[in-house]
Amino acid sequence: MLITEILARNARMYRDDIALIEREPEKNRRTTLTWKAFDDQANQVAQALIQNGIRKGDRVVHLLMNCIEWLPIYFGILRTGAWAVPLNFRFVAKTIGNCVKTAGAKCVIFGEEFIERIDTIRPELGNSVENYIFVGPEKLRPIYATAYAQLMGEAPTADPKVPLNLEDDAALYFTSGTTGMPKAVLISHRNLESACYIENRHHHQSRTDNFLLIPPLYHTGAKMHWFGNLIVGAKAVILKGIEPRWIMEAISEEGVTVVWLLVPWALDILFAIESGDLRLDNFRLDQWRLMHIGAQPVPPSLVREWRKTFPHHQYDTNYGLTETTGPGCVHLGIDNNHKVGAIGRPGFDWEYKILDDQHDPVAKGRPGELAVKGPGVMRAYYRNPKETARTLVDGWLLTGDIAREDEDGFIWLVDRKKDVIITGGENIYPVEIEEFLQSHPKVQDVAVIGLPSLRLGEIATAIVKPKTNQTLSKEELVSHCEALPRYKRPRKFIFGDVPRNPTGKIEKPKLRKLYGGKAESFQI
Repeated sequence: MLITEILARNARMYRDDIALIEREPEKNRRTTLTWKAFDDQANQVAQALIQNGIRKGDRVVHLLMNCIEWLPIYFGILRTGAWAVPLNFRFVAKTIGNCVKTAGAKCVIFGEEFIERIDTIRPELGNSVENYIFVGPEKLRPIYATAYAQLMGEAPTADPKVPLNLEDDAALYFTSGTTGMPKAVLISHRNLESACYIENRHHHQSRTDNFLLIPPLYHTGAKMHWFGNLIVGAKAVILKGIEPRWIMEAISEEGVTVVWLLVPWALDILFAIESGDLRLDNFRLDQWRLMHIGAQPVPPSLVREWRKTFPHHQYDTNYGLTETTGPGCVHLGIDNNHKVGAIGRPGFDWEYKILDDQHDPVAKGRPGELAVKGPGVMRAYYRNPKETARTLVDGWLLTGDIAREDEDGFIWLVDRKKDVIITGGENIYPVEIEEFLQSHPKVQDVAVIGLPSLRLGEIATAIVKPKTNQTLSKEELVSHCEALPRYKRPRKFIFGDVPRNPTGKIEKPKLRKLYGGKAESFQI
């Protein structure tokens, strides 16, 4: 079933039930939307876009911070038969311009946070973008943009009934760009449908569940995890902010049952509890049944500490990519806590292989590139046949991640293929070292990168962020790393921040650029 049809069904069956709750703690603001209002607004967006010339197959850029308008706009774009093109809100003006041009977008819907960036790129886009729609206060509306509120006030709430089927193209999602310029991932309505079934199959959402939406909605992970609630008509909370106290208040006051966190947020919650900034007995948490994490490697030490703090929680690790329509191609499973550290087994309706550089299967236990096949695999990298041919091979998606399979059939992520450090002829996988250093009680965050070495080619360098109010020395880290094989021990340590993108992934190109020639004095 099309996800737009799932929304319409929910509006018929659960008309006056709450679908979405927006919480904005900084402004002490709470807004709700029923399933009927959600569906009506999606229809109004679709009608307004069609009245402004958008037709099936056109592309509409969607550039908003998380807000209660985000999802109705997304579903409205889909109902026109156009492709939704959600963009990362951290993209600079140049990257936004490149994405708009790659997509060939006819319309850009944007919020007040992006006025300056849109102003910057408009001249180079010329007449290729026919409409700009502004979501925000009228006093801030640029003269070239139409007010979203005005369009909504004039548009009917009837379904435009554009003929759609599951094989139609639905959206372009741009990759995070952590290893280069973002690529445009083309996904279909069937891909979106599959995410609903896979997520619900994995985490068993029912009508009584309430999902906390914190990650950016432009990212497939956040939205596609929520799809498990959408398919059963269960509500969700959109939280604008990531402060640990705000997260716990939302869970307590809204009766949240399912939370998907990124590693930094989970760590922040644990640190706040450890420091006394958060007292769990101040919150109602008995209904909270599941915490799951994805988008990046998860330190086993984090999960062990979480389960000590929240012993009644179900826990799951989720592995997915933009190219697999988000979460679930591999997942640990809520019954497999004895395998914490692994990313798990193939998700519902997925299969996998681990391959060498010639695309032949490796022996069990040996590292190789993880390849997956299933209903969420993208159509292509849009307008990029070379990368498509390199990534899609005989129906298999080459993930670019190095993994190994253990004796029980569980998959362990070793590292990104592009992040492997070759030092003195030995392959070093940074994730292994990051997980080890993360187990140090004074370490808050860590990233390991390879920096050039005349003698060894590359050397492993650890950028370490100590916990607040903790004193951590290089000597302590050196001593801690003596438990590692000698060739895996970092040769340099740098104390500093670990930059992460909105989905929690370490931005290693930034670190390589920052420290490429500046760390010699830290070498051990």
